[in-house]
Amino acid sequence: MRLLLDTHAFLWAAADPDQLRPNARAAIEDSANEVLVSAGVAWEISIKVALGKLTVPADPAVWFPARVRSLGFQALDISAAHALAVGGLPDIHRDPFDRIMIAQAQIEGLTFVTRDPENQKYPINVLKA
Repeated sequence: MRLLLDTHAFLWAAADPDQLRPNARAAIEDSANEVLVSAGVAWEISIKVALGKLTVPADPAVWFPARVRSLGFQALDISAAHALAVGGLPDIHRDPFDRIMIAQAQIEGLTFVTRDPENQKYPINVLKA
């Protein structure tokens, strides 16, 4: 299975895996699965840290890529195709971070790991975080 982690799912996997539902944690920790983390997650973390709404153990520019690597995850860049696909999404969720990750999940055929009920309304495969 190929998984794409929502921001909260990445943060839980990185710092507090007990927050994840047991089946989501098992899927993330299963070495047979490919776990991807969107550049949108880095973007959201960076903005929230700068606004004082989130803290991470170090500068996000250092912490995020190091944590992705140490967990054995893969970074997923945002392509022009991903960005353009956002315009074709139904107007269910207005959060730009979620919308880019939903577009990535659609285009790349990924299962989106999220607990956000709005994200679960899109025509994508979802694993509840």
